[in-house]
Amino acid sequence: MASLIERMPWLRRIDSRILLVFLVLVPALLAFGKLASEMVEGDTLAFDRWLLVHLRTAADPGVPIGPGWLREAMVDFTALGGGAVLTLITLLAAGYLLARRKAAMALFLSIAIAGGAILNTLLKYGFVRERPDVVPHLVEVSSASFPSGHAMNSAMVYLTLAALLARAERSWRVRLFLMAGAIVVTLLVGFSRAYLGVHWPTDVMAGWSVGAAWACLASLVALQLQRARTLEGAEPATDAATDEAI
Repeated sequence: MASLIERMPWLRRIDSRILLVFLVLVPALLAFGKLASEMVEGDTLAFDRWLLVHLRTAADPGVPIGPGWLREAMVDFTALGGGAVLTLITLLAAGYLLARRKAAMALFLSIAIAGGAILNTLLKYGFVRERPDVVPHLVEVSSASFPSGHAMNSAMVYLTLAALLARAERSWRVRLFLMAGAIVVTLLVGFSRAYLGVHWPTDVMAGWSVGAAWACLASLVALQLQRARTLEGAEPATDAATDEAI
């Protein structure tokens, strides 16, 4: 494994690399959605309607596909992207940083997350897209549809936190796990919004894209501020000799 790390030094910065890959993946999915819609009718709405309809049973559009437990799981997953949950996670993370005497990092994290939430609100007001009406909503919603706030804010919060935590880890395996876990949670939250019928699929894809971009930007800004000693630096944990600190 040591020789692999030496030949592939980018593994030492696996957190940033995975974040960038995810940032590239989402626009690719958006492009796929556009191509799929053009193949069906020539517009995005055709693809959105097609996918939402196929996530419901043919006999009753009010019943989602899959077993009953899947619907319950999707309701639980979607809550992970809700404002209350994300605010609580952000406050806990900021409190942890304060306990570690990293007040500047706690302030930076809070500002980054709050700024992303404000951006999402501005985007919703700018586009003012109506919620899907082709299938019944399985949870209550009230705001505009584009981009998905759950998808965007979950990408922003979970990816930002994972990137900051990964920077304090020596092991590339731990960094890989942190980033992969954040991506999985973000994807589950976004998919749950379409599954529950409260967002068009392209709303979710757009939310992923902007949220990942914001998380990437926050990570890069934090790194530059740490190098300038404006923010407290990471404190890598001890690990195998083959692993190196970021």
